[in-house]
Amino acid sequence: MSVVAAPVAALVPAPRPSADGDGVSVLPVLFVPAGCQWLPTTAGRVALEGYSWMQAVHWVAGSGLYVPRRHRSHGPRAFGLTTVRVAQELAQLSPCRPGLGYLVRRTGLSERSVEYHLGMLREAGLLAYIVKGTRVRGERAQASEFARMIPVEYDAALGIRTVLRDDTAPAYTRAVCGIAETGRERMAELAKKAARKVRRPRSKASSRSSAKASARGAEQGVVTAVSGEARCTPMQVGTSTGVSAGGTYSPPEDKLASGEAKSPTRKKSTRQAGGPRKLNKVGRRFQLARELVQELDWLRGCSVARIAWVARGVADAGWTVTDVRGWLHLRGEVTRVRQGSGLLAVLLANAENVLDTPAKRTEAVDQWRGAQEAARRHRIEQVRARSERYDNDWTGPSSHRIQQEVAAAFVKVRETPNGGRAALRADDEATVIYSETTPTWGVHGLTDEEIAETRNDARQRLMMGDTSPITVAVDTLGRETAEQLYGPALVRRGLQLAHGARSSLMTYGSR
Repeated sequence: MSVVAAPVAALVPAPRPSADGDGVSVLPVLFVPAGCQWLPTTAGRVALEGYSWMQAVHWVAGSGLYVPRRHRSHGPRAFGLTTVRVAQELAQLSPCRPGLGYLVRRTGLSERSVEYHLGMLREAGLLAYIVKGTRVRGERAQASEFARMIPVEYDAALGIRTVLRDDTAPAYTRAVCGIAETGRERMAELAKKAARKVRRPRSKASSRSSAKASARGAEQGVVTAVSGEARCTPMQVGTSTGVSAGGTYSPPEDKLASGEAKSPTRKKSTRQAGGPRKLNKVGRRFQLARELVQELDWLRGCSVARIAWVARGVADAGWTVTDVRGWLHLRGEVTRVRQGSGLLAVLLANAENVLDTPAKRTEAVDQWRGAQEAARRHRIEQVRARSERYDNDWTGPSSHRIQQEVAAAFVKVRETPNGGRAALRADDEATVIYSETTPTWGVHGLTDEEIAETRNDARQRLMMGDTSPITVAVDTLGRETAEQLYGPALVRRGLQLAHGARSSLMTYGSR
């Protein structure tokens, strides 16, 4: 166990003013640089509760040892009552993780002022970072967590002795084990200050109104002598020792003729508490921008303010996020985006003038929803076809020729509900039985004419959005054999379309 004794500090002389005469000390006595404002690097000790920490805060405020170094350009000029009020709010938090919005509501200060006073508390050695808050675009801001610290200068000035009970523990965990006789009186004064709550000062407007009311009463001739025990309210219980010089004052008749009087209490708002507020033009822009960032995948990570500026035209015209998606469907959606806000600006150009009526926007939305439903059905058909091929107990033939015929049969069966029954019956009648005497050359026994015809048929189906011949060949024969049959370029294009059909960013149809 090691004991750290803080000697009694003598009176510290006031810092010498600078040459320009503004009272700024060149080297303030109490100052903690930015690198030492973290809990592992601080020289102070952790305050165990908020009451003892407020004693240290009042000592720093009254000693004058801390002077802000950047007050010449901006920020507070001294450690005053406003800083004590901010510290008073921090003393009530456990853990000490204040958000800027919380301190703004509690103190009535601006966000910049709260940041200034938090910085002053850190520079004075009264706060140390445990975790520093972060601000990431698109995510919720994280508040900083502080440790309430007591500076070494405070222990030295009051003769407080501290002890480190565990040699392996860090130095900031040392505890108080005694105090010098000369510092007890000063500690009692600080205890009284810490027990009192610093209130928010009254505004100048209320002071002027009370002064005007007093002057108005004097002009009307109301002069009442009140002793030290009497109160200036008619609800006084007891006997008043003063005598009224002007008697009872009666107001003139014209003041009471109307029967109307202003109530001293404020009327309650007709709007229900917590009800929805009516957004103005800027609010509607940001609301639409926030919904677009959430709905469109290629706008993820974009600044909401930038999207609000890009979509200001359609937002002012009363568009919703569904209307915007319907318009983007008409313009044609893309799969590769480099800059989302720039692409949105191009796609929304003159949109409010083209779809200038609600009926036109409704028609565009219906087309977009129809395309979404068609894409959904196409994906269901693909999944169903794959399930039929792989989930059943049926095993495919080992011959490549038979595998080709089976794949073609699956394609024709899927086309039967769409009017392909007659074609299927005609093909069944014209089926030619394969024999070993048939000349075999090309890919797995196919002639060059058959390969060319197969590729032309697959190419035409791709133009119609049907990728089943290529996907079936890849699934049953393998990628290498399918490329020999259809060619690498055609297979690659078919797989790209099949992959894009599973994405909501691609739709089939004519523009």
